[in-house]
Amino acid sequence: MGSAWATPLNGENQVLFDFTTIKNIDNWNESSDTVRTVGMSKGILTLQKTQVFQRAIFFSLLNPQPNGAGFAGVRTLTNLDLLNYDNIEMTCRGQGENKEYKIVLRHHGQSSNDDISYEQFFTAPMSSDKFTTIILPLENFKPYYRGREQPDAQPLDKKNITMFGLQIYGGVYSSFKQKGVSSLEIEKIIATSSQQQ
Repeated sequence: MGSAWATPLNGENQVLFDFTTIKNIDNWNESSDTVRTVGMSKGILTLQKTQVFQRAIFFSLLNPQPNGAGFAGVRTLTNLDLLNYDNIEMTCRGQGENKEYKIVLRHHGQSSNDDISYEQFFTAPMSSDKFTTIILPLENFKPYYRGREQPDAQPLDKKNITMFGLQIYGGVYSSFKQKGVSSLEIEKIIATSSQQQ
């Protein structure tokens, strides 16, 4: 079973997911808009293994409603204590029709779509030949409920992160809309301290 727990990296950072060496991703599950009757999107995380490299690919087919309501995602249960870290860094690249994604976290064992989620949006670097490391400050994960920010909700408990997810979204509350087929290739996701950068 592939590990979802944080492990030391060079004594300073923590590896959350190393898709270049992980044995499998059986503990990642789809979390897409088909939880609702109108949902028609699909997301899947798979390992790409060749004779010279290995990485994960998050494939998505985004079929939102006309107003942009819709999402495709994957997630895994975790047991992460990131209290002493400031950022989540992901080495990745995007391809396809869409480039706007988000990381979705939950804490305290919450995993239902009826629970508050903590989300941060990012633009995937679109490149055919190189990977880029994006930096997502943990302080910028904001509470959301069904796509709407909840400013009065409690902040993310960095010491007790129990779900980690990736999601692509249609843009129901955004000034832009997305739909179609895309992929996000990922090598590693790590937690870092700003003092070490």
